[in-house]
Amino acid sequence: MLDRYTVGQKLIKLRGDKPQSVVASDLNISTSALGMYEQGRRTPRDEIKLALARYYGTTVGCLFFGD
Repeated sequence: MLDRYTVGQKLIKLRGDKPQSVVASDLNISTSALGMYEQGRRTPRDEIKLALARYYGTTVGCLFFGD
């Protein structure tokens, strides 16, 4: 597993210009949770990892494990 900071940076890059509130709403999570994932302060549960990967059109492996 990549460190939380690296995962957070990937999430920020993938989100691009979209507001956190829009992505969080689309994923049915709180904006504060998404912010913590992006800041590397929290690791998402497995179902959220899957939802993030699907949302951004990538794989869980690529997003969280660097595959």
